[in-house]
Amino acid sequence: MPKAASRPERPDPFVLQTNPATLDDLRARLRATRWPDAPDGARWSVGTDLDYLRELVGYWADGFDWAAQEKAIGRLPHFRVRLGDFNHNHGPQRVHFVHVRAAKDAKDAEDAKDAKDTKEAKDGSAEDSRLKTALPLILCHGWPDSFWRYLKVIPLLTDPGAHGGDPADAFDVIVPDMPGFGYSDRPRGRVLSSMETADLWAELMEILGYDRFGAAGGDMGSHVSRFLALNHSGRLVAVHRMDAGLPVFGGDPQSLTAEERRWMKDAAEWGANEGAYAAMHRTKPQTAAFGLNDSPAGLAAWIVEKLRAWSDCGGDIERGYTKDEILTNVMIYWLTETIGSSMRMYRANAAIPAGQHARRVKVPSGFSLFRGDVLKPPRSWLNRVANVVRVTEPPRGGHFAPFEQPELYARELRDFFRPYRMRQEVRAEVVPVPVK
Repeated sequence: MPKAASRPERPDPFVLQTNPATLDDLRARLRATRWPDAPDGARWSVGTDLDYLRELVGYWADGFDWAAQEKAIGRLPHFRVRLGDFNHNHGPQRVHFVHVRAAKDAKDAEDAKDAKDTKEAKDGSAEDSRLKTALPLILCHGWPDSFWRYLKVIPLLTDPGAHGGDPADAFDVIVPDMPGFGYSDRPRGRVLSSMETADLWAELMEILGYDRFGAAGGDMGSHVSRFLALNHSGRLVAVHRMDAGLPVFGGDPQSLTAEERRWMKDAAEWGANEGAYAAMHRTKPQTAAFGLNDSPAGLAAWIVEKLRAWSDCGGDIERGYTKDEILTNVMIYWLTETIGSSMRMYRANAAIPAGQHARRVKVPSGFSLFRGDVLKPPRSWLNRVANVVRVTEPPRGGHFAPFEQPELYARELRDFFRPYRMRQEVRAEVVPVPVK
């Protein structure tokens, strides 16, 4: 007799809680850092600036209040759920995510209309579902970050009316940590690629009761959003991305426009000058993981250098982030011991078949190319790889724009997704409470 399909698991509430002994160990390691030398006057030219890192590590050991940061982050509704095909060779994954529904003031008008619709309905069958206009939106992070990337923008998207926007632009926001990142499980076997992660996110949205939704992301999250649009196109209303990734093109170079060829040349030069980290991640991530997982100062150096280089901060990292914000990002990696597994995702992505990169996204696509980001693709390339309906170039912000310029990023998402909102049926599965 065939075995009945099991019902998908319901997400479990998750509480961020750090053992005090872990913090004591961290402080001891920070204070015992064995510092390398550095060439005179090198500053950031050969990697992380020694003087700045000494200052940051000193604050980390004796001034940073992780308990306060953890409490602030913990005010959001956190969950974990098991996802993935049990028969697939990567096995199920326990994934962490934040899920915040649209704020009450955005739903009052909907509820009033729903009540009227229900009263007028002949069968009165609206008890097990609710009709709403708040658009479900899954936000996809990259490296070196986690759900941290979107912390500042969540309230702006779920409660626009409280931040100078139109309540009708509210979203239900879902921010998952990719497997091997943040508070999601570290895969025991191989790490999933962006393409496989997209399948998990489609499953997550199904579990949460969202049949149709939007997706947005940057860095690796841009790739995940792209594969959601490619492989789950019937469920995406539209997809927004902050970049198009590094160019992969297997066709005739003569078919490229002059600006596309110039962009590819620039991308190759950037890779030669700035891409050593990615080569390490793709080829020998485990070698670097030994040092980075053992030394908090080394971990900070690996992450901080990228936060500075990829942000619109004019070379001064603390123009873009406070020390507390920087260290909160680093702490998530340290406490969860995910630096190794997060780097291995580069290796998984390098194994994605070349043909997958040649596919064109047909779902309506928008791009916000922030001024300070690493590489900005030309419009001709975007049209080649996606059904582009909107491209903007915001005047401020870099690779981590949702954290650097949350108001600007939130406005980009509201404006892009506005035409794709619709009244939709949302099955009542998990109902997290809005942020208080």
